[in-house]
Amino acid sequence: MTSDEEKQTDQKALLEKLEEYLPGRFVRKDLTTRIKEGANVPTYVLEFLLGQYANGSDPVTIERGVENVKKTLANNYVRQDEAEKVKSKIRENGSYTVIDTVTVKLNEKLDRYEASFSNLNLEGVPVDEKYPKKI
Repeated sequence: MTSDEEKQTDQKALLEKLEEYLPGRFVRKDLTTRIKEGANVPTYVLEFLLGQYANGSDPVTIERGVENVKKTLANNYVRQDEAEKVKSKIRENGSYTVIDTVTVKLNEKLDRYEASFSNLNLEGVPVDEKYPKKI
């Protein structure tokens, strides 16, 4: 057996153990690099989505998961140059699921929590106090 064959056998055994003992709780880093090439998103976002949709060894499930990740990013990741378009969708629909960096702070003057959305360039968005308490 060559060293490449041994490596593939070891990787397959490791993947089987991960599926058995940690189902749904591991990330395929090889998929992260594959998607990262076409998406301008933070790696931790890709890893989170891949952990939800594409962990395992079944090639059909993996491909379906990768497509779900790509679709989710295309529909929900906010790029700064598309912020106004997304704000318009929020106004028209009343809500819209976005993937963005969110920071929540206490506004002491108004005694309420407010969120800032990085790529949407929004600040002072009121947040129900139950959300910061959950963290």
